[in-house]
Amino acid sequence: MDKKKILVAIFIAIVGLWFAFDLGQYLTLENAKLQQQALQDTIASQPLLSSLVYFALYISITALSLPGAAIFTLLGAALFGFWWSLLLVSFASTIGATLAFLFSRYLLKDWVQKKFGQKLETINKGIEKDGPFYLFSLRLIPIFPFFLINLLMGLTPITASRFYLFSQIGMLPGTMVYLNAGTQLAEIDSLSGIVSPSVLISLALLGLFPLIAKHVMGFINKRKAYGNP
Repeated sequence: MDKKKILVAIFIAIVGLWFAFDLGQYLTLENAKLQQQALQDTIASQPLLSSLVYFALYISITALSLPGAAIFTLLGAALFGFWWSLLLVSFASTIGATLAFLFSRYLLKDWVQKKFGQKLETINKGIEKDGPFYLFSLRLIPIFPFFLINLLMGLTPITASRFYLFSQIGMLPGTMVYLNAGTQLAEIDSLSGIVSPSVLISLALLGLFPLIAKHVMGFINKRKAYGNP
């Protein structure tokens, strides 16, 4: 068995174990609330190790396209605070996305083509028209789920370095909105907290962000069409 087949087998085995043992059950807000105090005590006593473990787990979840990244983002904000979690999540999510991109390109190409090939035509047209800027727009406006963008982009001509750069920049605004919501949700300790102004504002931003991003991208595209910088 060649190295590629071995790596594919390992990839499938890890994903299979995740679903077989239902590990996703631990990535819920309810479970996070139950474990929050214990996790915060651990983080307080071992902040660097805790940060590295969170960082590595985030990369793994994103790289393997496992469900739960959104909850893990909110959990990071609740445990580490906004600014430190922003540093961790911003880089971990982009590194994980790039690994998923590389897995798709070099290991899972046939499977991705067979499973999602009908959506690849749209991606290719966008890349042909706007180049890496199309990836930037996809990161701002979630037309496709992020895991699908990672996989499909692996079948396009875009280089890994450009994929990383435009993903890092493009995902940052959305990451900030999610993390802000996470810091507010972490403060909810009663039903009355659910309707607090800070939580409502954070949730509203989560809903409005794609619409705002869409209008911003439309404005930029109009300026491009008229030859303005």
